[in-house]
Amino acid sequence: MKHRGRHRRRRRGAALRAVLTGTALALTAAATLISASQAEVGEGPGALKPLASPADTGPLRLQEHLVPARTLDRLATAMGRPVGVDEVLRNADRGLRESADCPSGDRASLPVAPSAARAYCWDPADTASDAWRPASVTTSGDADDDGVWGTHRVVLAGWTHSTTAGRPAERGLARVAIVDADDPAQLAYRWALLVVPVDGGRDYRGLASGISGMVWYENKLLVTTTAGSADALYVYDLDRIQRTTVDGPAIGRVPGGWSADGYRYVLPAVGSYRFTAGRCAAAGPPCPGALALDRGTAPDSLVAAEWTAPDGDRHGRLWRYAFSTDPARPGLLATDARGRADAVEAYRTRATGIRGVLSYRKPGADGPSWYVGRLPGSQDGHGGLWRQDTAGAKAARCGADASDRCWARDAGSLSYWQATGEVWSLSDRMLFALPLADLDRAVD
Repeated sequence: MKHRGRHRRRRRGAALRAVLTGTALALTAAATLISASQAEVGEGPGALKPLASPADTGPLRLQEHLVPARTLDRLATAMGRPVGVDEVLRNADRGLRESADCPSGDRASLPVAPSAARAYCWDPADTASDAWRPASVTTSGDADDDGVWGTHRVVLAGWTHSTTAGRPAERGLARVAIVDADDPAQLAYRWALLVVPVDGGRDYRGLASGISGMVWYENKLLVTTTAGSADALYVYDLDRIQRTTVDGPAIGRVPGGWSADGYRYVLPAVGSYRFTAGRCAAAGPPCPGALALDRGTAPDSLVAAEWTAPDGDRHGRLWRYAFSTDPARPGLLATDARGRADAVEAYRTRATGIRGVLSYRKPGADGPSWYVGRLPGSQDGHGGLWRQDTAGAKAARCGADASDRCWARDAGSLSYWQATGEVWSLSDRMLFALPLADLDRAVD
């Protein structure tokens, strides 16, 4: 079971302040500003329109499907005792490099405004090709309100493999980088492959789905699924990480043990959520594209943004579900007696191509502000970052023509670390963080 440490570790204040003000990031932002200033100013997404009628909120209803305990226990008996995050961190075998040590092409993917305070590039072995791409991020700041999991500060980054490029065995799979973030100057990580138990726990298959959004809450990791999937979200248990025993290309049970295409660790799904109205569609349920945690609601809530094409005419929806407060259901959504989860708040936005979402209520504010990170209509170059509410929308601007294409290139999801006041996100090449206060100043 899980073992959250409630004591706060002493902050490495001096080390943090040193990396928060790296000159390499400032130089990168200045260089990128030249190209960003040449971009056209895009149309704003306008004010949020509340959705309250059953016709609007009904398509957002989810049905919970939990994997039977006997299935998970059978798999654990066959594979060996599950391990937790601590073991994976002890066996981290790759490192992230600080921005100053990263290639200039990687640094060019960082936001122009607001600029990143800290940034890291991945091990070169993971960026040698574009077959695997990062898209989602969550942290121990989501998992526990003190920001620490056990005794560690942890970042999780979700990557998805192309369905056409690279080795056929990997196509469409999803993996998570489990990152030791205790020392901000020396991040290390190890991969875990996401899998789904089959045959009553006698085997597993790879999760063949994109994970554009994910949230780590208590001991559960919730991830989005690819458009067209029958399931909207998959659920994983960070206390049920399993070790493989065979280093081979297969995924699942093999002669002599268990394999996962060379990965040492796998995360078996413990449940999923499916829209009761069917698969995501233009006139029905949305295709979830980004997720985030909001600790400013009672109870805490999961916020989601609909994925729509950045150059299309279909506008997105933003909505939230409450998390369960039942101690027997840690990290799961609040459901009724039939296992259904209803959206407790929903909006229509004119934004398209949303890749990141946050909801945050400022002290004294009447309602929450919603932050959305968007891909550009051309799907090329830097995207935009907007703050919306029911009164209007504002964007981070940069360049001589006040372009709104100032956010990261191919930006991924957003995650707010309440204990530190930081927002974490990623580009197609870099993992980065910046204070939420800087984000707000950029759009004021």
